[in-house]
Amino acid sequence: MRALPIAVVAAAAALTLTACDSGGSSSDSDGGKKASTASSAAASTACKIDQIGIQVGPANAAPAAGDTGNVPVTLTNKGAECTLQGFPAVKVLDGGTGTDVPEEKSATPPKLTLAASGTASFTITYVRGTAGDGKSLAATTLKIGLPGAATTQSFKWSYGPLAGKNGPTDPNASVSSFQPAGD
Repeated sequence: MRALPIAVVAAAAALTLTACDSGGSSSDSDGGKKASTASSAAASTACKIDQIGIQVGPANAAPAAGDTGNVPVTLTNKGAECTLQGFPAVKVLDGGTGTDVPEEKSATPPKLTLAASGTASFTITYVRGTAGDGKSLAATTLKIGLPGAATTQSFKWSYGPLAGKNGPTDPNASVSSFQPAGD
């Protein structure tokens, strides 16, 4: 009869000690273990572009030079649950020359978890430039990447030249952070 209570106490002690272990292999203080474990988990669940379907548009295109247009981009997760945090990497090119589209300054990016088949979106806002103007970029290609990844997907840019603030490599455009989409 005494064997049962001793076994229960031993099992409870083992579970308590296991619960205190952060699972990390770092010899730093507990705070260091928790931080390294959390960043490893976040990195391992980050969405990968080869498992994301991307749809560009339909756009609210700027009809004339000086007008503002918006290009919505929808991402659909085609893999396992993953997370998006930060801003997409967006670049516009006119053949060989290209420039990064800056992040929207006032945006605070949320951390989004995308379930399998889940969707998120972001918006590219731009001012249409004048064709042949030295300050505009005659964009023909749009490249989109995910935060922290070097790989991108390319799409046709059919919304006219991008106005530059000071020149073609300083676009009068911005990209929003990822936002939840759908239901």
